[in-house]
Amino acid sequence: MKVQKLLRDERFWQIAGQAIAVLLVVIFVALIWDNLTYNLRQLGIQLGFDFLGVQASFDIGESIIPYDPSNSYSRAIFVGLLNSLRVVAIGLVLATIFGLVFGIAQLSDNWLVRRIAISYVEIFRNVPLLLQLFFWYFAVFINLPGSENPITLLGSTYLTGQGLFFPWLEMGAGGGIWLVLLLAGIVGAIALWRWRGRVMVERGQAGHQIWYALGSILGAVVIAFVLTRNIPFRLSIPQVTQGQIEAGLRLSPEFCALLAGLVIYTSSYIAEIVRAGILAVPKGQWEAARALGLKPNRIMQMVILPQALRVIIPPLTSHYLNLAKNSSLAIAVGFPDVYFVASTTFNQTGRAVEVMLLIMITYLTTSLTISLIMNLYNRTVQIKER
Repeated sequence: MKVQKLLRDERFWQIAGQAIAVLLVVIFVALIWDNLTYNLRQLGIQLGFDFLGVQASFDIGESIIPYDPSNSYSRAIFVGLLNSLRVVAIGLVLATIFGLVFGIAQLSDNWLVRRIAISYVEIFRNVPLLLQLFFWYFAVFINLPGSENPITLLGSTYLTGQGLFFPWLEMGAGGGIWLVLLLAGIVGAIALWRWRGRVMVERGQAGHQIWYALGSILGAVVIAFVLTRNIPFRLSIPQVTQGQIEAGLRLSPEFCALLAGLVIYTSSYIAEIVRAGILAVPKGQWEAARALGLKPNRIMQMVILPQALRVIIPPLTSHYLNLAKNSSLAIAVGFPDVYFVASTTFNQTGRAVEVMLLIMITYLTTSLTISLIMNLYNRTVQIKER
C-alpha cells in the first residue's frame, strides 16, 4: 500500500527523475574518463600535471610580473593569465563606457549625433571580430611611424609602431598600503554616491553627490599618508631621446589592437542593449521628471537609467562573458594571453589533455566570476516586493 502511494506521489517521480539524470551523467563521464586513460596508457603517455614544474625555456613578449625563460611552465601560464585578465578588465570598462555613450547618442535629438551613433553600431556589429582585429593590427598599429617620428597626443602621449606611450605613476615603498586604502575609499565613494542619490530623490532635496564621494576618497588619502608618512607615487613621463621613447608606460601594438577590437565590437552590442533599455522605460517617467523641473542630464542619471538597468543587466552579462571568451583571439595578433602561452606549452610538452583542461578551467572560472558579480548586481537593481 505504501509502495503504491509512493508511486502515485508526483514529488517522488520528480526526485527520482533528477537522481536518474545525475546517475546517467556520472556514468557517461566515467566512461569517457576510462576510455581516455586507457588510450593514453596504450600510447605510453602518463596523465598528470608534473610538467608544470619543468623549465619553460621560451620567452613571453610582455609580462606585468618578472619572467624569464628559466621559469617554470606554471609561471608562464600565470603570466598569460594575468595578460588575459588585464585585457578583459580594461575591455569591460571601456566597452561599457563606449556602449553607454553610443546607446544614449542613438536617441539624441541632434540628427548628426544620432546618425553617427547608428552608423557606429551597424558597421562594427556586423563585421566579424577576427577581421576587425586584423584591421586594427595590420592596417593601423604596425603601420604607424617609428619612435623617431611619433604621433604626439595630448603633449606627453606618443603613438608609434612600437605601441602607445603615456605618463604613468610608478609606485615606491608603501604603495601597497596606499592602493588598498584608495580602493576602500573608491568603494566608499560609490556607496555614498548611491546613498545620497536615494536621499535626494526620496526627500526631493537638491545637493551635490560629488562632495560625499570626494570626501571618502580624501579620507582614504589622509589615512594612507598618516600610516606611511610619504607619497609613494612618482609620475613617469615619456620622453623622446635619440629616436627612442623612454620612461612612461608602453602598451604594445598587439595589446592595443586586441583591446581596440574587443572594445569596439562589444560596445556596438552594448549600445543596442542600452538603447532598448532606455526605450523600455515608460514615457510617463520622462514627463513626470520634466514636470518636477529636472534637467535632461539629471533625468537620465536619476530617473531613466536606474529603471533601464533592470532591462539592461541580463543581456549585458552575456556580452561581458562574450568579451572574456573572445579575448582568446589574441593569438591572431600575437598577444601572449593564456591561450597563446598554453598553446606554446602544449607544443613543447605534448600534454594535450592537461593543457586543454587548464584552458577550460581558466575561461570557465573567469566567466563564472563575471556572471556571479553581474547576477549579484542585478539583484540590487530589481524591484523588491514588500
